[in-house]
Amino acid sequence: MTVGSPDGGRAARPPWDESRLGRAMTLAGTLEAAEAAAPVESLDVVARMLKEHLGAVSVSFLITDFTGSSVVRLGAAGSVDTDEPARRIKLRGTLYDDVIRTQRPSLEDKGEGALVRIVAPVTNRGDAIGLLELFLPAAPDEQVMREIGDTAHALAYIIIANRSYTDVYQWGRRTVPLSLAAEIQHRLLPMSLACEAAQFAVAGALEPADHVGGDTFDYVIDRDTVQLSVTDAMGHDVDAALLATIAVGALRRARRAGADLAEQARQADQAMREHGNKGYVTGQLLRISLIDGKTEFINAGHPWPLRMRDGQVREITPKIDMPFGFDAPHSYRVQSLDLRPGDRLVMLTDGMLEHNPGSLNLSDLIVRTRALHPREAARTLIAAIVDANDGHLQDDATVMCLDWHGTNHSQRDAATGANLTDASRASGTGRTTPRR
Repeated sequence: MTVGSPDGGRAARPPWDESRLGRAMTLAGTLEAAEAAAPVESLDVVARMLKEHLGAVSVSFLITDFTGSSVVRLGAAGSVDTDEPARRIKLRGTLYDDVIRTQRPSLEDKGEGALVRIVAPVTNRGDAIGLLELFLPAAPDEQVMREIGDTAHALAYIIIANRSYTDVYQWGRRTVPLSLAAEIQHRLLPMSLACEAAQFAVAGALEPADHVGGDTFDYVIDRDTVQLSVTDAMGHDVDAALLATIAVGALRRARRAGADLAEQARQADQAMREHGNKGYVTGQLLRISLIDGKTEFINAGHPWPLRMRDGQVREITPKIDMPFGFDAPHSYRVQSLDLRPGDRLVMLTDGMLEHNPGSLNLSDLIVRTRALHPREAARTLIAAIVDANDGHLQDDATVMCLDWHGTNHSQRDAATGANLTDASRASGTGRTTPRR
């Protein structure tokens, strides 16, 4: 999505004068214009609208890739030289990385005669979909910055509404070609890799091994519960991906039929024994009540989760049952986890534990990343595992990071990501933090 003018020069006066602001973009108008276009052209429509209303020299959308370590510009950079050698742009140490991490729009003004660069986060419920980048002939005022932020937020909904109709967004997220096994694996993941609600924030990250190892993670929010799962299929490549497909399909089928946690596990186990060709899948299932905070947990042969509380990380060691698919008499025990407001729970696969001794202390890293949003913490943990293995994983590395805020939070400010407690709603002071 790029719209540019051929000259790229600085205008004589800012283009967002009163007459333009009187015709400012509205959410309804933006969504209507995007819906009138073909799915693959909806971003171009928004770009043209921004160019018209703000006099932007160039407007483009950058989508985050599967790993969260890069962004890809969907289109060329137009008339503005961004010094980008390729479509793939590594995030580490860049302005893009700062905006995704802080979820705050950023302005870069290099002085007289230079275009002003604005980068705004395109995010919905904590899922960092990408970035909106504009080059303007003059620095915008606060009202225009607010309009750009609102448009970027609307753009997230436009992408979510249109990505099921076209492969262009899937193409943008692939900075390296995927194997067949990796393609199957990615389709088993939730559409959004992160989610914020009033009571919690959750995010997952997965780094496939050189030969895909069959890891998956999943979550779903119902009216009264949030449910999480992490699974790890035996073997590698397509065989592992097919085992993962059976397990995830059985879990989702049971969950969507209203089955409780024990029944979900039983059906996954049965499906593996009937269709898994003697393969097996380890996994963890977690259900948390959004009403009273009660937790239910099943561990099917999987590594124990980690919990950070008051700055200290401890391994949670509930009883372990058989993996899904073992051809021996067994059942699954529903256990309780001690989860309190302020806790961070980290669920992982054994690929997160396989690295050179002394090269990484996972618990220390969890503590060091405690101030980060779960999305950024999960990304940092995965990156550290990749670095500790010199960029070549022998097994998939998967992590889910859950921040539990507690049941006393019943509302969330969509514009900031802040939780609104009863006290803050009464005093009107709920907008305390930026949208994350």
